[in-house]
Amino acid sequence: MDLKDKVAVITGGASGLGKASAEQIIAAGGKVAIFDLNGDLAEATAKQLGASAKAFKVDVADASSVEEAVAGTVAAFGGVHININCAGIGTAARTLGKDGPMPLDTFKFVLNVNLIGTFNTLRLCADAMAKNEPVNADGERGVIINTASVAAFDGQIGQAAYSASKAGVAGMTLPIARDLSRNGIRVCTIAPGIFETPMMMGAPDQVRMPLIDMVQFPKRLGNAPEFALLAMQIIQNPYLNGETIRIDGGIRMQPR
Repeated sequence: MDLKDKVAVITGGASGLGKASAEQIIAAGGKVAIFDLNGDLAEATAKQLGASAKAFKVDVADASSVEEAVAGTVAAFGGVHININCAGIGTAARTLGKDGPMPLDTFKFVLNVNLIGTFNTLRLCADAMAKNEPVNADGERGVIINTASVAAFDGQIGQAAYSASKAGVAGMTLPIARDLSRNGIRVCTIAPGIFETPMMMGAPDQVRMPLIDMVQFPKRLGNAPEFALLAMQIIQNPYLNGETIRIDGGIRMQPR
């Protein structure tokens, strides 16, 4: 898909992986709707990105919140062609800890944001995309990119909820791609390793260095623009569909 004048909805778009993706899409001539729970940060990011960006305060797990924001995006920019889902949370808790079993609400909360929130957003964006005229000879109308994690495949101690949520994102990629094939909408998932997000940038060396040691090459954490480069390739390569792609420097997570 040629990005010129195309409209992207990016959840978690106010910082980190989402913001880097927004920057590259706008640089390629696209427009971006920044969906983020932090409304003030979303507004600041949109202001920084310029007239091609618009901010929306959104709770991805709330149906009406996303419905209103998608409608607002269509009203502002005329449609939706791309959806990149970066919104997510990570909570560490053992299945059975010193104080007893993990609270069920903790498990539900992580799945509600990471898995249900992703599906909630993509289903509404897909509905908007299906109304587009085809943008190329293949009949393509839209591209959806979800964010899983390497934890979907080799989750660490304390990551039961997080790994389950991200494995769900990876697992629904192919069936959703099959569902939306008749609408001309491609669906892929990116599974990042450990990236230099705002959370990791503030982590002490005793947290960062063991993670870097697990990376094969290059021996560092990933940078957000590298995630965005992969997102751009998925958008622009019309034969990528139904796939989950790891971007992790060859990391294989150890139990702790």
